[in-house]
Amino acid sequence: MTDTSIPSLLSHFPKTETSVALINPVSGKRVTDVPQMSAEQVNDAMTKLRAEAKRWANTPVRERAKAIARLHDVMFENQDKLLDVLQLETGKSRAHAFEEFAGAAGGARYYGKHAPDFMASERTAGGIPVLTRTWVEHEPVGLVGIITPWNYPMALTMLDVLPALAAGNAVIQKADNQTPLSVLFCRLMAIEAGIPEGIWTVVVGDGATVGNAITDHVDYVAFTGSTNTGRAVAERASRRLIGYSLELGGKNPMIIIEGAKVDRAAELTIAGAFGSAGQLCVSTERVYVHNSIKHAYIQELVSRTESLSLGRTSDFDTDIGSLTSKAQFDRVSGFVDDAKQHGAKVLAGGVAVPESGPFFFRPTIVTDVREDARMFKSEVFGPIIAIEGYDNIDDAIAKANDTEFGLNASVVGPEREAIRVASQLKAGSVNVNEGYRASFASMASPMGGMKASGMGRRNGKAGLLRFTDTRTVGVAGGWMSLPTRGKHYKRMAPLMKVLSKFLKTFG
Repeated sequence: MTDTSIPSLLSHFPKTETSVALINPVSGKRVTDVPQMSAEQVNDAMTKLRAEAKRWANTPVRERAKAIARLHDVMFENQDKLLDVLQLETGKSRAHAFEEFAGAAGGARYYGKHAPDFMASERTAGGIPVLTRTWVEHEPVGLVGIITPWNYPMALTMLDVLPALAAGNAVIQKADNQTPLSVLFCRLMAIEAGIPEGIWTVVVGDGATVGNAITDHVDYVAFTGSTNTGRAVAERASRRLIGYSLELGGKNPMIIIEGAKVDRAAELTIAGAFGSAGQLCVSTERVYVHNSIKHAYIQELVSRTESLSLGRTSDFDTDIGSLTSKAQFDRVSGFVDDAKQHGAKVLAGGVAVPESGPFFFRPTIVTDVREDARMFKSEVFGPIIAIEGYDNIDDAIAKANDTEFGLNASVVGPEREAIRVASQLKAGSVNVNEGYRASFASMASPMGGMKASGMGRRNGKAGLLRFTDTRTVGVAGGWMSLPTRGKHYKRMAPLMKVLSKFLKTFG
């Protein structure tokens, strides 16, 4: 393995006039300084990428896929190093770092296997049998811009960058200032697996400066982040008439239906709400539980939540890690304080854990959250779950759907009834008897949001083809030419009428 030291990884970036400190969330201490690139430096990087893009696009898709498949193996050979750097930057527990790592490796495995099939020409039905035939071809758009956040730097890198590369594009990726090392490590392993160094560049810097420079010059942009920023990206991309995909905010509900097993429901709530300290776009933030089991469920949930261990080690001996930054700590604690001021009751947690580290916050359960509390409608993005009872399942469904967001949802209880409820929830992903992993782990299934939670989908065939342009090729030929003049149409019109009726009936 080539040099994976922090100075070596950061040598990927050009020299800059300014930098920001990368802080270890667990200790609060500086790890290194991250250069802050200018728009001009980002533009220079994109110019170099375009010079290499054609060569990569002309590389047979099977060769591209082989390199991505090899990346899967390289990742597992370096699993411990990957988990170490991911924990260093994010403060995750080993368990949740591994969960992210597994998702990232799944992206390499999936696109390494399926990219050639997805990029293959597709035969389509000709408009006029015998006389015409058609097929669809896919070609790379050219230069793809990918903007990834700090919460899942490894998984989101692999789930967006790899399909873009598999499709034959060059990629410029903006990494968050908090997590550039995880992204750079992924890129380094990709190079070791055989992906050319010159077709994937990572940049860092001020969000608006670097993000706007990317959106203003690429041929497609994939953004993951807040809804407000996503709207700005969409507006900027739309003015240039380039394609874009957005995975944005969520206020993800869980409905626990009558007949659910209380102990199982409580454990699924913990997994769905507190993974990666709740700093996950698809994590559960609000629970609607049937009043017949509400009291028993809350007792079980409080007991299990209070049993969770906090800390960050290189082993799987803690349950929950740290929040990733002071800004996150202030955000989460601010939501709790605001809810309490508006009458909410804290049943568990709601406090900092300074003995574990500066940004640790105990997993929190609240009830009686009023509509004037910020937590009622806004995404918290932390280890907080709000509980509310219901009597009628239609009311629970209506409350679950009463949000501008529609990213993820879940239903817990007897499977047949849970599936019926799931089909009525306005979310891009709905999980039955699971918080988010049943859908999120399926690389073949499109993942994205409805309403203000995003546009487009990652994963699956659609997750690759979004990075392509589609060309339809139609060929006319056969024993009879298509009409070109009025007299030709006059002779052919009766025949076309009969043919059209035949096709309507028999296909």
